[in-house]
Amino acid sequence: MDLVRFIRDVPDFPKPGILFKDITPLLRDGAALRETVHQLAARVRPLRVDAVAGIESRGFLFAATLALELGIGLVPLRKPNKLPYRKLRESYALEYGTDSLEMHEDAIKPGERIALVDDLLATGGTMSAARRLVERSGGSVAVCLFVIELSFLNGREKLPDVPVEALLRF
Repeated sequence: MDLVRFIRDVPDFPKPGILFKDITPLLRDGAALRETVHQLAARVRPLRVDAVAGIESRGFLFAATLALELGIGLVPLRKPNKLPYRKLRESYALEYGTDSLEMHEDAIKPGERIALVDDLLATGGTMSAARRLVERSGGSVAVCLFVIELSFLNGREKLPDVPVEALLRF
């Protein structure tokens, strides 16, 4: 199935000059969503991961369905102040300012292999922060997995020494 046809281009969102890649048509189509999850799982299965970690918020959609497909657990990586228990925090740079991701301090056990999942790889800052969270907890990143990669933004460069997989590249 050609998943590209389920990605809608939205010009000038969230600001002028940006061409937003909208995944909601893919999410709305059951066959396309199923195929996306199957393709993600095919890339992760050989790696024998212990858990899937998904980045808020669109990454949750794919991470949760992937974890179900693989029969393993899900670790949510959240924006600040959303998790109730003791947590680890990693900050990262944005175009204007910074943001952070948090994870419960006991979400990943030392030695566990983790598949990190998000919907989109752009500059790599968010996924780089997610990787640092996993590694601080004693886990290792088996793969950074995306539905879409905007390859012209060179986000892979911020993820050295770890496999990076994307189903669709623009």
